[in-house]
Amino acid sequence: MGFPNGRRRIAVAVAALLGTVAVATTVYRVLAPAEVVTPARAGYPPAVSPSAGVIGRLPVAPLVVDGRLRVYAAHRQVYADRPVDGRHRTTPYWSYRRWPAALDGVVASGTTVVTRWSDGRLVALDARTGRVAWRADGPAPAGERMVRRTGAATVWDPRGLLVARASDGRQAVVAAGAERMSAVDLADGRELWQSHVTVTVPPGDTVAGCRDALGTTASGHLIIVDSCAGPAVVEFRDTATGAVGLRWRPPAAGDELVATPVGCGTGRTGCTGLRTARPGDDAGRGWLLGAGEPVAAPALDRPDAELVGGTAVAVVDGVAVGRSARTGAELWRRPDLPQARLLAVQPDRVHLLTETNDLVTLDPATGAQRSFFALNVGSDGIGWAPGAAYAAGGFVAVERLRKPVDPTADDQRYYLTSEPLVFAAT
Repeated sequence: MGFPNGRRRIAVAVAALLGTVAVATTVYRVLAPAEVVTPARAGYPPAVSPSAGVIGRLPVAPLVVDGRLRVYAAHRQVYADRPVDGRHRTTPYWSYRRWPAALDGVVASGTTVVTRWSDGRLVALDARTGRVAWRADGPAPAGERMVRRTGAATVWDPRGLLVARASDGRQAVVAAGAERMSAVDLADGRELWQSHVTVTVPPGDTVAGCRDALGTTASGHLIIVDSCAGPAVVEFRDTATGAVGLRWRPPAAGDELVATPVGCGTGRTGCTGLRTARPGDDAGRGWLLGAGEPVAAPALDRPDAELVGGTAVAVVDGVAVGRSARTGAELWRRPDLPQARLLAVQPDRVHLLTETNDLVTLDPATGAQRSFFALNVGSDGIGWAPGAAYAAGGFVAVERLRKPVDPTADDQRYYLTSEPLVFAAT
């Protein structure tokens, strides 16, 4: 016996409907926007003071947070491991994932890690627990850029994302997009101000992304290159209020202008100097930033010069030299060191990389040597070329690239090994 035809058709229809509902539910669960927070299950690790030398190698670029954690970026995830001086990447201490948005940038201040996503969303995490501290809306990032598998661009050089200490002591998170710029309070994500950066020009066309946020000054101002309504100018905008203060053009500047902040902390914060040049021109001019207009600092004219405290450091004819950034007077030189290039700086350290990939760390005020060792891990050797580099909290991380370097190669050919970053304490 079987079902009558009518009942059979009803049963088939019900089964089809249930199948459709099941498929729809599955599709929704897979495709619906989602957020996954995996908080820390152990205590916050203590700060460490490792001995100078190579610590280990890592597959992805670390951002040192609070001297206790390493934070990493993946395509749709930010996560941390511990201890900060671990030889290898370990099981995540905490993790935060969003979908379908992609991670665009990461910055940190104290125990707060701020993430920016492709939809413009800002999500702040408590580094001690991995839990969400606040969420805020911001402008979507301007355009796309290539980020290789180490994620170095995301954590070491986030575009249009800055943390700045304002003149009133508050810290603000500034996010810049193609059409607007906004700032929120680091403490709670409350919006402080926003500014549109699209300008209408005859005959009705628009110029989008004509204000580039480059960094922040030690006095609590944003450094912006504004080319919206004529020749480019450097604009200094109050971080807490968004009010425009000084608008300045270097003498004899052309219509276009390239400006590079120097003397900055991690994430281009607290910058004390600036170098300006015409596009494609290596001959620049250095400036010191203060309360008024920038002051000329010829010791910073060289495109490879760095500013550490009051010292302008450069490698001149293969010799590391430190000069007073204000007067240009030579403070020290180190002709006894091997041929080297300036790799990175941090507030109390200057890092040089020799031709044989030794890392030399000097005191920026005196030129005295703090440490000297080979950046060699296991049997990897020293036959590599340096890529992106990062220095903070006494640590240095460097990407190791395969020789000859081919910028167009895929990641497997581009990097030396599957763990291309060497991580060291100085």
